[in-house]
Amino acid sequence: MARWRPGRTVLALSAVSLLTDLASEMVAPLLPVFLTGTLGASVRMVGVIEGAADAMAAALKLGSGWWSDRVARRKPLIVAGYTVASLVRPLVALAQSGGQVLAIRLVDRMGKGIRGAPRDALLAADTPVAHRGAAFGFHRGADHLGAALGPLVAFLLLSVVGVPVTTLFWLTAIPGALAVLIAIVFVREAKAPAVMAGPRPGSAGASPVSPAAPPPARAPLPRRFWGMLGVLLLFTLGNATDAFLLLRAHMLGVPVALLPLLWGALHVVKSAASVPGGALSDRMGRRPLMIAGWVLYAAVYAGFSAAHAAWQVWALMVVYGVVFGLTEGTEKALVADLAPAALRGRAFGWYHAVIGLGALPASLLFGTLWESRGAPTAFLVGAGLALGAALALCLPAFGEATAQQQREPGRL
Repeated sequence: MARWRPGRTVLALSAVSLLTDLASEMVAPLLPVFLTGTLGASVRMVGVIEGAADAMAAALKLGSGWWSDRVARRKPLIVAGYTVASLVRPLVALAQSGGQVLAIRLVDRMGKGIRGAPRDALLAADTPVAHRGAAFGFHRGADHLGAALGPLVAFLLLSVVGVPVTTLFWLTAIPGALAVLIAIVFVREAKAPAVMAGPRPGSAGASPVSPAAPPPARAPLPRRFWGMLGVLLLFTLGNATDAFLLLRAHMLGVPVALLPLLWGALHVVKSAASVPGGALSDRMGRRPLMIAGWVLYAAVYAGFSAAHAAWQVWALMVVYGVVFGLTEGTEKALVADLAPAALRGRAFGWYHAVIGLGALPASLLFGTLWESRGAPTAFLVGAGLALGAALALCLPAFGEATAQQQREPGRL
């Protein structure tokens, strides 16, 4: 396999994601405690806010992906999405209730929904088929690096500089503005793929005609793609918001001041594992990496159920980061493999929709189980669903479809 180097668009989108996640994760580790401690919201309200925000993003990703296919342009939606999120995120500083935080988070996730599917489709178009796993892993690695830097910046500002939490929320506007600037200046629209016309009289053969016509509004996605999404939905129902991990960590003795560092450590591992994990899927196949990652996820959630000390939380968070390195880039590369190029915006929209729309019932289920049966039971149920999804991915019918796809990626 030839050595892969990221192109200009992959680098630019990775930088944009790094800065955006830096801004977002300056706030994320503090938000559950801010909601339950400062604003007096319930644990269930934390699940509602995060689940509803993810569901909002998912619904918009489906629409924006379809529209970017329809107009054959990705960049305007990408820029608009990052701009909306960067403008509204600092307004958490003004919130006086859980309902106000919910409204702000919904608009923030609107921006994520607008940009997500077009961005992933543009990444796929800018990368050779043989290196898609590496490209998506590189992007996710940059994303998680920003997510690691965000809590570190928050820790320094809160503990060393001594800024109030509300001031920290306002400061997220700085990396957000830089991300929008990079998206405007450096991200380039991919050229539409050429189609081959029949031979003209007197010509030697077929000739390329560009650009390709937009696909019909109701053009179907492959059956194998829908099968993969069904299994992914099962896994997603056990994948509640990570805000519950922070609450569990605090319950087991991790102080509030160290929560940003714990969150940052998680994302350092995610960043370090994403590039090799994605590249490994290019060599070994998507399915084995996804199965391994989901089984490891089940083990981590079982560990959170049984944990009884703060040091165990730190160890589990490190392993949890490896899960994302094995699966995130791999899943997106598989979506790109299974969907025709002209329908990838829609395919990534459905992919994000399944994850996001499944996040709301997943978080509600987890929060309800936590309050009625206790945290250990909630984590065990999540582990069971993840293990069930991994077993479903082992089914022979699904395995044959995936194997065929990887032998003949160019036909899709």
